[in-house]
Amino acid sequence: MIIKLTADFIANQLQCPEGQRRIEYVDKGGTGLYVEVRATSQGRGTFYWRTRSPETGKTIHQKLGHTTDIDLETAREKVRQLRAKQTLGLYRDERKAKRAVPTLEEVFLEYMKEAKVHNRGWKKKRQMYDLRIKAAFGHKRITEIKRAEVRSWHVSLREDGLSPAYSDRFLSLLRNMLNYCVSTELLASNPAAGVKPFNPDNRVEHYLGQDELKRLLTALNTWNNRTVAQILLLAASTGMRIGEILKLKWSEVDLEHKILTVAASSSKNKRLRTVPINETALEVLSKLDTRGQYESVFINKRTKRAYITISKQWDKFRKEAGFPHLRIHDLRHQFASMLINQGVSLITVKELLGHAQVATTERYSHLTIDSMANASGRVSNILNGAMPVTTTESETVGRDV
Repeated sequence: MIIKLTADFIANQLQCPEGQRRIEYVDKGGTGLYVEVRATSQGRGTFYWRTRSPETGKTIHQKLGHTTDIDLETAREKVRQLRAKQTLGLYRDERKAKRAVPTLEEVFLEYMKEAKVHNRGWKKKRQMYDLRIKAAFGHKRITEIKRAEVRSWHVSLREDGLSPAYSDRFLSLLRNMLNYCVSTELLASNPAAGVKPFNPDNRVEHYLGQDELKRLLTALNTWNNRTVAQILLLAASTGMRIGEILKLKWSEVDLEHKILTVAASSSKNKRLRTVPINETALEVLSKLDTRGQYESVFINKRTKRAYITISKQWDKFRKEAGFPHLRIHDLRHQFASMLINQGVSLITVKELLGHAQVATTERYSHLTIDSMANASGRVSNILNGAMPVTTTESETVGRDV
């Protein structure tokens, strides 16, 4: 129906005739502006602009907004702007342009293709995305994701009971995905870039005193699962990661020159490194009966294959030995702390642990109270040695003044 649209008509006469599903009230003047009213929403409608696509010649219905959100003059002004763009050849069908923008789900599929090549933790990323990110943002076009909703979502993770550190890991994954969009020029900027992580200080220190260390080693040397005990003893004596030890092959062990090689494929930072074999580690390796029989150093006696994980065995051991809160990574922490307390430089500790940066090694530089007291005592000795000799009151008694 073609009529002269007025503010009064929009406010009071938007009705769909009985028996019809919808009706279009077209504004006189041939501008293409019309209001659609549906039978299910009597009294309100939606402004549209009808035109033809410059590319295909097909009719386009460009949505302008609901009558409850914009008034008639605003709708007419939008039409004037769109017609001007069309005249200048600048108009694009916004719906078509929107469909050209990928959803986060589509981006994630491309992101994962690169992750599988460059990142060994891609399976964990897939799990994290499916667990928390997909439902919140997967269906959204990436240009629709706003910083405020990312911030709100990040906070909601804590409200759902996730730890601050775990919440930050989800935020980091989302931020990396959106950075990928920026690098591929799908986005101009990253909406997650300004969202602050919780950054909790979640470092847990389980440094063993001398008596506890003695008790731990006694338990390891007497535990009935000898292979796993030897794995743990090698970790304690070299500071190697458990994953590096489980992947160790005899071809990478040189007992004569007392060095072993951690292959780049086994290293966390994908860098080849050599580890010296000290006397404790040499004793562990010398007792193994797999040399010459198997390719891998540590073999599960039941399966006759190399161990993939020893998490269950470690959990059983630490409970039996009376260390319920000790983590398997604490053996590496203990190794590093003992080196630091012996005055070994951070650079040397960094190389032994295979860290890419000294900043990572600094996490392990927790000096004991005794070490700090001894260091402070050395300063005191220096100061005392430099002090001028003074005459005490007792030495002045009886002297002529």
